[in-house]
Amino acid sequence: MKQDASADLAMRQAGLRRAYAGVRACSMQLIAGLSAEDCMVQSMPDASPVKWHLAHVTWFFETFLLEPAETGFQPFDPAFRVLFNSYYVGVGERHPRPARGVLSRPALDTVLAYRRDVDLRMDALMDSAQPADVLNLIELGLHHEQQHQELMLTDLKHHFWCNPLHPVLDSAPRSAGPVGPLRWLPLAGGVLEVGYGADGFAFDNERPAHAVWLAPFELASRPVTQGEFLAFMADDGYRRPELWLSDGWDACMREGWQAPLYWWRDAQGAWQTYMLHGEQAPEPHVPVMHLSYYEADAYARWAGARLPTEQEWECAARAGLAAGSGEVWEWTASAYLPYPGFRQAAGAVGEYNGKFMINQMVLRGGSMATPSGHVRPTYRNFFNPAARWQFSGLRLARDSARGEQVCSPAPA
Repeated sequence: MKQDASADLAMRQAGLRRAYAGVRACSMQLIAGLSAEDCMVQSMPDASPVKWHLAHVTWFFETFLLEPAETGFQPFDPAFRVLFNSYYVGVGERHPRPARGVLSRPALDTVLAYRRDVDLRMDALMDSAQPADVLNLIELGLHHEQQHQELMLTDLKHHFWCNPLHPVLDSAPRSAGPVGPLRWLPLAGGVLEVGYGADGFAFDNERPAHAVWLAPFELASRPVTQGEFLAFMADDGYRRPELWLSDGWDACMREGWQAPLYWWRDAQGAWQTYMLHGEQAPEPHVPVMHLSYYEADAYARWAGARLPTEQEWECAARAGLAAGSGEVWEWTASAYLPYPGFRQAAGAVGEYNGKFMINQMVLRGGSMATPSGHVRPTYRNFFNPAARWQFSGLRLARDSARGEQVCSPAPA
């Protein structure tokens, strides 16, 4: 049995070594065609420069894996411990998030040299057999970098949007295309299991699996489209306070919202949208995106429906009834809170998710910018309800007197 366990660990380590090379290469592919100037722009406090993302994910491997493992550890640059720490208070000081755009130094070339140095040292680390806890950290670091790959695209889109030239990124992800007609799918509810209870990787906020009670409900067969949202706008949706939560109405008035983020009227008065691959008119049958939770909630109320809870959404996804998930992140009506029995990991790495379980709302599904391995029924994304720069949209739900489709309690 001991030999079998060692063999399993060796196979897992070999797989992670291959995955490490692939994930790190993907980050570099994302910056192909970008200049050093492109990579240091910070257009708002919530976004970060591409250069900072590239350094931070490297900092993760150096800090949490190389530092405890290397004899006589020497950091690539001691200053990076502060410059590229995000929110890990247990590690030490951090450079202020809103001021990441002032970091013209280190230069992009230095950051890329940092990545190469850490990659060589990680390769050396994986030359020898590693215990399960180290492999778990490597796996977390890879998923962490994939999250930042998505953030690199969302942040870069905001950076480029603030430039009147509206630059184009040739490698930008594109929508999968039009969605079909909306149908209402009845679900019976009942006592069901949600959360990740299977083997394999999941973030700590997806665990533990636990039972919930759901009343019968109906879920839309697809996300809301740009054409449908245009109808809300045409019906003065942004000027009708009865449709909005109080905080949402205050944000709408304060920020002057009239349309989703990245929409504007051209000289002829027609709506246009900005995508990383160029400007275009709204596409009526493509999911609407770049909505805050407040806008999503107001639209649902205008449509005579509501947002699904994250448990309802997961129930439908497990049953194969959340078609179109993976096009836009879908706001739910659920606050981001710990699951019953959630335990935060010890040490600084335990700050990854648990400390943010307040003042955030949950999104489910994934977007065109999400790495494919992160699109799963149990994945819990979360943002402040006013956030609009993510690829975020919505899917409608409504109460039902009875359901016909039984939700699957099977693990993800």
